[in-house]
Amino acid sequence: MSNEFIDTGVVTGADGLTRPAWAEQSDLLREYYDTEWGMPVRDEHGVFERLSLEAFQSGLSWATVLRKRPTFRAAFAEFDPDAVAAFGDDDVARLLDDAGIIRNRAKILATIDNARATVALRSDGTDLAEFVWSFQPAETPAPVTPSDVPSSSEESVALSKELKARGFRWVGPTTMFALMEAVGIVDTHLLASHRRATSGVWR
Repeated sequence: MSNEFIDTGVVTGADGLTRPAWAEQSDLLREYYDTEWGMPVRDEHGVFERLSLEAFQSGLSWATVLRKRPTFRAAFAEFDPDAVAAFGDDDVARLLDDAGIIRNRAKILATIDNARATVALRSDGTDLAEFVWSFQPAETPAPVTPSDVPSSSEESVALSKELKARGFRWVGPTTMFALMEAVGIVDTHLLASHRRATSGVWR
């Protein structure tokens, strides 16, 4: 019998539940991990919000975006695609002056363009949520340690390509994989985490 230590990649919180170390960094991250991350989001509004926030997170920490999420929602009309699609120059100026969000002009403009592309998808008889979920893979990763979690996949590459072809921006394969994790399309919870296989999508 081997005595080799196997790193499960999780830590045990004060409540006795196992989570990845990043989810134990703050109460905010713990709550997000326990109740939101990886749970199925199948409505257009919800997927558009998460797509937008994943784009703003690019190059930054998720904790930064999560702390600012209430202000983001207020600034972007609760991420209603129709409302954001109607944003004009005055709205861009307002957003660039809002210290409560991430004031990146390129990401702000991409969010507005993505809202317009989201609205345009409906003319094809689909919506953003249905479209994104159509790239669900046949299998999901089964990571033991954080290093086992992929940063992209064949499906996220294909999703990125198709979204770009439909006018979406800031939707690279890595960002799209993060979106797929966030909305439950793939389950990348570590095998030893208390959240593994709790979404109802994967077993």
